[in-house]
Amino acid sequence: MIDKKLLDVLVCPKSKKKLILIGQELFCIESKLAYPINDGIPILLVKEARELTSEEISNIN
Repeated sequence: MIDKKLLDVLVCPKSKKKLILIGQELFCIESKLAYPINDGIPILLVKEARELTSEEISNIN
């Protein structure tokens, strides 16, 4: 998984807001994107992210 110290400094490349670890993805509520984690490595590329559904966003809040 991702080290806590690393998670504390990672931000969304689009919004520059804090990311939330949920399962094998890093969620950004501000940009409504989920970034994948492959083999323990966060892929923080907007083009690789998927859009969050409104249901996913409401479950986070």
